[in-house]
Amino acid sequence: MTDHGFRKFRRRRKRDEGSAAVASRPVTIEPSFSANGASHHEPLEGDAAGHGVWEAQAEWQENPTRSSVIAGLPARLPDPWPILRRVDLCGLTPRRSPLPLVDFFRRSPTARAFDLLRTRLLQTLRDHGWRRVAVCAPTMGCGASFTAANLALSLARVPGSRTVLMDMNLRSPGVARALGLETAALYNGDMRGFLRGEVRLEDHLVSASDSLALGLNSEACFNAAEVLHEARCAETVDRMMDRTKADVALFDLPPVLENDDVAAFLPQVDGVLLVSDGTKTTAQHLKACEKMLAGHTQLLGVALNRARASDSFSNAR
Repeated sequence: MTDHGFRKFRRRRKRDEGSAAVASRPVTIEPSFSANGASHHEPLEGDAAGHGVWEAQAEWQENPTRSSVIAGLPARLPDPWPILRRVDLCGLTPRRSPLPLVDFFRRSPTARAFDLLRTRLLQTLRDHGWRRVAVCAPTMGCGASFTAANLALSLARVPGSRTVLMDMNLRSPGVARALGLETAALYNGDMRGFLRGEVRLEDHLVSASDSLALGLNSEACFNAAEVLHEARCAETVDRMMDRTKADVALFDLPPVLENDDVAAFLPQVDGVLLVSDGTKTTAQHLKACEKMLAGHTQLLGVALNRARASDSFSNAR
């Protein structure tokens, strides 16, 4: 028997010994590479039963981060927080932002009101194990973005916490403007693309601090409800919550009574914080919102914006 024939006999014997194990479980064979670098989409010569499985498995053991791995052994994605692009809010002045941010008026009644709202909200969320909060108003112009931005800043000051603020008002984005980041397009503020899985989380979220990440939006989308209804949207939000390990995620949503965007997104949140305008919101508005939310999610509370000056916790702008 020639040396070449002896080698073939040994390989055939090894294959026969492992054939039962190979046949007992489904596997996925990725293209393997020969010694000269040529790719093979079929088993190597003399290996009709698929010896490439063992080569792929050995290669994964040497390099577990390689994308071509045995099915069921995916590479673990890293924590995205340290690699998010940073945006500077520290140099923001009241003149640059059309809305007063509590970080610049820490001794004001507004700042105290938001800190109290933060503490009560955290207590409720922790008692129930909730993390996802929608912030919305009955009608446009009640201050939902103002409330979401300031509440996020207040939450981010809690030591050891992580807060994510997402601009989900696809029809009329307002978070970037509220934070003085009018050039949201510079930070890849493509919320629709992100929710559809077309933009990576690392490329979409930006970091305002070690404890606050922002999902900005720079373009209006007039088929917002359809985007929020898609299964890809729910999968993207679940993936974001899992990877960021956020303690609280705030979703700035459009008005409840003006379209069905909020209703489409309700399955993705644990509760709703309703923002009422003391100068324009009526009891009928609030009752209509409560009726729409009933049976779908929890109403966490009503934040009163533009309250009368006599109110010691006025959120007036």
